[in-house]
Amino acid sequence: MPYINIRITREGVTAEQKQALIEGATELLSRVLNKNPATTFVIIDEVDTDNWGIAGENVTTLRKRAAEKKSAS
Repeated sequence: MPYINIRITREGVTAEQKQALIEGATELLSRVLNKNPATTFVIIDEVDTDNWGIAGENVTTLRKRAAEKKSAS
């Protein structure tokens, strides 16, 4: 009974995109590991960008800085 946990930042991912992730991850385990799709569980966790950190800063701050830099150029 495979369990796949996908964590992404909460930034407007559509239901269709989530469905594509679920289908793709299920198909991958079926194809590569011969796992039964009927018993493959896929969970998608969406994390607020304030709660996701990279290189000591949260994603909210990093994205804000990148947007400011882009608009300044």
